[in-house]
Amino acid sequence: MKSTPPQANSIPHSLSIHGETRIDPYFWLNQRENPAVLEYLQEENAYLESQLAHTKPLQEKIFQEITGRIKQEDQSVPYLENGYYYLTRFESGKEYPIYSRKKGSLDAEEEVLLNVNELASGHAYFSVGDKAVSPNNRFLAFGEDTLSRRIYTLRFKDLATGEFLPEQIPNTTGLAAWANDNSHVFYTAKDPPNAPGV
Repeated sequence: MKSTPPQANSIPHSLSIHGETRIDPYFWLNQRENPAVLEYLQEENAYLESQLAHTKPLQEKIFQEITGRIKQEDQSVPYLENGYYYLTRFESGKEYPIYSRKKGSLDAEEEVLLNVNELASGHAYFSVGDKAVSPNNRFLAFGEDTLSRRIYTLRFKDLATGEFLPEQIPNTTGLAAWANDNSHVFYTAKDPPNAPGV
């Protein structure tokens, strides 16, 4: 068992904003792609694993108890909007939701808007943010985060053809609102990760 926790290097970094300056000795840990940062995080994870190794059986028992109480196949309560019933459902053995809709009646044929299990394939992390359908029910705008940093890329899908459009808007909050012309969307951009004071 590794008994000594890793120590992050203290590297003073000056941050100035609004006439005030502060020193952050661990600012360098903000550089997510820096090999030194990744190495330090791996050391932290290894230390955690060594310290909690004796609890592995208990961890597995708790995990099984929690997951055993979750319905593998589940569905949200449908809601009606602009002529369609929208719902979210989960399939047994799959981690991500399937977003769909039915036109006019709950007995109508299901139209899958997004199968997040398919979108997440090949990604270590995947999250869908907000979803917005155009007023004419033709286009879907949705936020996609593959880094777990709440920095979403807006993507678009033609619901008539099932094709994803090539247009993408990176670095957003993942929220979108359609204009009534069905051609324009309003969204909020995020500050760049290394903006002053961030």
